[in-house]
Amino acid sequence: MAREIERKFLVEELPGWLEDCERVEIEQGYLAIDADADAEVRLRRAGEELTLTVKRGAGEDRGEYEVTLSPEQMDLLWEACAGRRLRKRRYVVRLDEDLRAEVDVYAGGLEGLRVAEVEFPSAERAAAFRPPDWFGRELTGVRRFANQALAAEGMPEDVGAGAEAGGRDGA
Repeated sequence: MAREIERKFLVEELPGWLEDCERVEIEQGYLAIDADADAEVRLRRAGEELTLTVKRGAGEDRGEYEVTLSPEQMDLLWEACAGRRLRKRRYVVRLDEDLRAEVDVYAGGLEGLRVAEVEFPSAERAAAFRPPDWFGRELTGVRRFANQALAAEGMPEDVGAGAEAGGRDGA
């Protein structure tokens, strides 16, 4: 099992230079979501990469298992995700020598939502991270902004609301 340590932020306004960054179109669908157990089984098409991912845990530190799928396997399983899918464009932004932000710009029913996620090599590095000014309020651990919730439930009502919506320190 791999360990995923990440923090997530709402991005109110995209920086103009973002269009010059590496990007990929992503489609995700959820085969299973168990909010009580903090578990999900997800399919993802990111460019040519096709994966099935199992995640367990919530918040900043989670377990993650990932398997590469063939196009035939992806097509077979994709139908089972009906009603629990999302589309987004992901931009990759280098923050420093060992950190990068993945900025997701959602499409379809989630159009207007933009988030940045930063994955860290350790919990200490995550705790020490100071986000750039263009990151907005922190969303780490806020369930309604988890991709599984976005795919199943749609746009959170408080997109564009102030810091009272919570996050790492206030969820």
